[in-house]
Amino acid sequence: MEKLSLTISGMSCAHCVARVKQTLAALPGVHADDVGIGAATISYDASMESADAIASAVSAAGYPARVASGAR
Repeated sequence: MEKLSLTISGMSCAHCVARVKQTLAALPGVHADDVGIGAATISYDASMESADAIASAVSAAGYPARVASGAR
């Protein structure tokens, strides 16, 4: 499993955190280790999902996300 840190914008409450967790849980090979307002730490199987695809899925859920600097 690979590790990934995301910086996520637009999160302000527990509902936002739950929505991001739900989005990550729906991706094959992805496990949300920690999700908080503004960030997420993720374990993922790189043969099933890419870091960019994970960030794009979170962004598509309404929370602009980007891979944290130096984390892939």
